[in-house]
Formats: sequence, structure tokens, C-alpha cells
Amino acid sequence: MYPVSPQAYDRASTVFSPDGRLFQVEYAKEAVRRGATAIGIVCTDGVALVAYKNAGTSLVIPESMKKIFEIDGHIAATASGLIADARRLVDVARLEAQRHRMAYGESIGLEAMAKELCDLMQVYTQYGGVRPFGVSLLVAGVDEKPKLYEAEPSGALTGYKACAIGAGKKEVEDFFEKEYKESLTLAAGIELAVKALRKSGDLKIESSSIEIAICPTKTKVFEVLTTREVEKHLKA
Repeated sequence: MYPVSPQAYDRASTVFSPDGRLFQVEYAKEAVRRGATAIGIVCTDGVALVAYKNAGTSLVIPESMKKIFEIDGHIAATASGLIADARRLVDVARLEAQRHRMAYGESIGLEAMAKELCDLMQVYTQYGGVRPFGVSLLVAGVDEKPKLYEAEPSGALTGYKACAIGAGKKEVEDFFEKEYKESLTLAAGIELAVKALRKSGDLKIESSSIEIAICPTKTKVFEVLTTREVEKHLKA
């Protein structure tokens, strides 16, 4: 019997290899690993998202590269991988948030929203004629307390105190293992995330290449920091 090449199993997302792997899902995860680093961190008084924008050339207008997306007033997401795929998922999430508000007269819970996204991502690994989403999302917000979830291309959902996706994932998470404390305030958490970002590779860290959003527990409303506010955190 002739040995079967791995390529025989990677032409459809629905075909398992003999060792139980879905190659198309693994390729999607590789697209995420090649993406720019994004970080989420839970603090005592809120949750913060910090995303690096890899412009690649000085001709790019930094403001046109959006990496943090508001889903509902109290929920936002950042992405690494194929940002076009992320925009599609965010559009679906926004629609689901509005449907929930119309049906129940209240905003959707963060965990419920993260599960909705993961359910959709999982469906795209199960049927022929489609491909998995080549993006991972960090979904963050405040319900009763600040929360952070990672949604992977396979549809897996994991909750975190602090997490990173993209090219610098391992370096950032190794740094958080040593330095993260649950007693961190938002200001201290952002500074720790920026330090972690600096350790994730040879990145040009400046106010135009970093996007930061916070959701304080007092207001439960996400806000994206201005360039001047980002500059203050970088100097700190």
C-alpha cells in the first residue's frame, strides 16, 4: 500500500487526517501566529485591550488601520490574523447584540457574546465549501466584573486574566506569568501590557502604532484612548 501524503487531507476543512488533525484549521492558526500582536488584560477597575498596528511603511495612514472594534457599549474585541475576517465576525456580533437588546430589553452578556462568535467560527470548520476564519479574537468587557475571552479559529473559547494573540503570543504570556498581579489597576495594567509588547519582538513602539481601549467598571463603557493619552502611557 502506498503511503498517503498529508496533502490528501488538507484540501477540505471537513477531512480529518489519520492522527486526528484538521489541517485547514491548523493553517488558520498559522495565519494568526503571523499577525500583529494584540493583548488583553483584566484589572481590578476594568479591562484593557492593547493592539500593535504593523504599518510596514511610512506611507500608511495609521488611523486607517483599526485593530480594536466596539461590539456593544460594554464589549469590544481586538484581532490578530486576517483583519477582513475579523470585521465580518464583528459585524455578526454587533447584529447579535442588537437582536438581544430588542428581544430582552437589556444588553447581551459578555460570555454569551463570546460563545456566539465561537459557535459561528466552529461551524466554518464543519462544512464543505467554506474555510475556517483565519483570525483569533480577544473579546473583553464588563458585566458584573471585568472579563476577557479568546476565540480561536477552531471555535474554542477560553477565559483569561491576561492574554496575547499574534506573533508575540509566547513572549508576552511568559512575561505575564512572571509579572501579572490581580491587584493591578487599569493604568498599571496598560503599562504592563506595553512593557510586554516591547518584549515580544523588534517592534517600533510609538503612539501611532499602538491602539488602546479601556472599559472601566464604573462606567461599563468602552473608550478608545486618544493619541495623546497613548503617548502618556508610553512615557510612563
